[in-house]
Amino acid sequence: MTNRRRIGGFTYLMALFVIAIAGAGLALLGEVWQTAALREKEAELLYVGHQYRRAIERYYLSGLGQYPRTLEDLLKDPRSPTVRRHLRRLYPDPITGTSEWMLVKAPDGGIMGVNSRSEKQPVKIANFKSRDREFQAAKKYSDWKFVYSPTPQTIPKPPATAAPAAGSAPTPE
Repeated sequence: MTNRRRIGGFTYLMALFVIAIAGAGLALLGEVWQTAALREKEAELLYVGHQYRRAIERYYLSGLGQYPRTLEDLLKDPRSPTVRRHLRRLYPDPITGTSEWMLVKAPDGGIMGVNSRSEKQPVKIANFKSRDREFQAAKKYSDWKFVYSPTPQTIPKPPATAAPAAGSAPTPE
């Protein structure tokens, strides 16, 4: 009878170890799945942010250097008598899941960019494309600002005047 109890206790102990190992494995699997889902949301945020940036750029360049006053202006440009769309639809923020974006205001009061409202720390911290290299220093998703700012036009320099030849007298005025 005591031998049977020992075997029963050993089986019970082994079952507890198997359950503990399976639980730890499932917890690890859940963490990996969560990280993969967050990376996917980050990739979507980069895509959506660039869509907004390009739409603001098209809006700015198609007019008199004006930024849109609202995001809805990107859907149907109010400055044009015909329907002109710079964006197909307003995208939600993939990180927060809401349609609420933080807006980066332009000097003229319009919108020159958008960024997420999320205060979470990004998983991606390196290997950004050159247009997004400032994201490497970001501590939270709200630091990823998708902004269009026009490059200042280079002003053509006047042609250099020829210096008077040596030995020639200056011309009187």
